[in-house]
Amino acid sequence: MLVTIPDVLKPEELAHIRRVLESTNWVDGRTTAGDQAAKVKHNLQVPVDAAEAQELGQIILRALGSNSTFMSAALPLRVLPPMFNRYDVGMTFGAHVDGSIRAVPGSGQRMRTDVSSTLFLTPPEDYDGGELVVHDTYGTHSVKLPAGHMVVYPATSMHSVTPVTRGSRWASFFWTQSLVKDDWRRHMLYDLDNSIISVRSRLPDDDPAVVALTAHYHNLIRHWSET
Repeated sequence: MLVTIPDVLKPEELAHIRRVLESTNWVDGRTTAGDQAAKVKHNLQVPVDAAEAQELGQIILRALGSNSTFMSAALPLRVLPPMFNRYDVGMTFGAHVDGSIRAVPGSGQRMRTDVSSTLFLTPPEDYDGGELVVHDTYGTHSVKLPAGHMVVYPATSMHSVTPVTRGSRWASFFWTQSLVKDDWRRHMLYDLDNSIISVRSRLPDDDPAVVALTAHYHNLIRHWSET
């Protein structure tokens, strides 16, 4: 399931993040890649332990916590602190699948990566190329969103970033361990949640159909969730 989420960041949040990133230190992105991914990865990243990354990551985490679409699509149990990357001219990331387990910085914990997220920080008119290309059972999806918009998709998907040929593409990326491990079940729950929202727009909350659908939704989460 691939879901685009508009306006995750407010304009003032996006502007602040951009200002901070313009003066921060960037390092070779291969430092956080596995052996295979490092062979096809050519970009820059802000060091994970940098104070700027931690400050800006908290802004994004707060925004996610109040974003109903992200909560419905990802059903988050744990969210890895957001990281930041950039692709200048000639930079790219070849086809790969994200690592299945990631260490949570500073906690000694590890988490399963069920859902990948890319939050675009650069307006699409500021660069050419740099599309996120996601391959799944339904085909190939090319994603290039306005600044402040985000895409979420299964971390099991093969994906890549096409070479940037003009300008510079900046983004935040991170992973979520979902309460519901299986993507097909998450997709069903997301569709059911959207159907409930649609029904509630036409019927009162105490209507038997609304009550029954909501009960089924929560009971399915109870049945499928892992903690």
